[in-house]
Amino acid sequence: SVEREWKGPFYFIQGADPQFGLMKAWSTGDCDNGGDEWGQEIRLTEQAVQAINKLNPKPKFFVLCGDLIHAMPGTPWRKEQTKDLQRVLKAVDGEIPLVFVSGNHDVGNIPTPETIAEFQQTWGDDYFSFWVGGVLFLVLNSQFLFDASRCPALKQAQDQWLDQQLSVARRRACRHAIVFQHIPLFLQSIDEEDDYFNLTTSVRKEMADKFARAGVKAVFSGHYHRNAGGTYQNLDMVVSSAIGCQLGRDSHGLRVVVVTAENIVHRYYSLDELSEKGIDDDLLDLMKEK
Repeated sequence: SVEREWKGPFYFIQGADPQFGLMKAWSTGDCDNGGDEWGQEIRLTEQAVQAINKLNPKPKFFVLCGDLIHAMPGTPWRKEQTKDLQRVLKAVDGEIPLVFVSGNHDVGNIPTPETIAEFQQTWGDDYFSFWVGGVLFLVLNSQFLFDASRCPALKQAQDQWLDQQLSVARRRACRHAIVFQHIPLFLQSIDEEDDYFNLTTSVRKEMADKFARAGVKAVFSGHYHRNAGGTYQNLDMVVSSAIGCQLGRDSHGLRVVVVTAENIVHRYYSLDELSEKGIDDDLLDLMKEK
């Protein structure tokens, strides 16, 4: 197809964790419940959409790396949060495709066939690939990497599919391969301790090796509500802070990702910066044909 051919540099926008309901839950110290208000998140996501719509040239797509809403499957406010987020996202320019990645709040910490089916009906496939301008993009369901005890067959299906996809990348049949998943492989380094915000050491190393062997250039994640990341071999692990609740010192924001013939160049912008100033000239220059 035409999108399998490299036609020059382009860019996309990555966001993560709008997570409607977390700000109230976090402020009241009750993250397992709470979350019965999400006006702040609505306003922030509206600001993100307005900033994206103003950009010129337009991004090739806008990817949201999981935790779309805060209410876990089967808990109160889930339907309302979902409806409100879908309403806000309807305002995204019709020429900018939306790409959704499933997070732990979207499918549950321990997903089941039922929670995965609910996600698919609401947001689309929980894992899939797509091509833009000669670049292969892979969207993964990282909950299968976290705990697939209640849906082993689904995890196995993703594993087999991923190996097929990565064989395309390994044969260098694409200009670059880029992965989106909610939970980062790691936050700073491949050897860091296991914690809530990364994948366990054994899974992390297995996945990182698989990606590195296939020549994957970058993995983009959210989940941490802070900016972080590091490199492993030639793999860039990029952890982007949230559109919604901040757990560190970063601002509510979005990441601009420029794909050139050789590199993946990215920069995090606060929503205010992106709204007021747009993309920096040095990034725009990368997209002008050399």
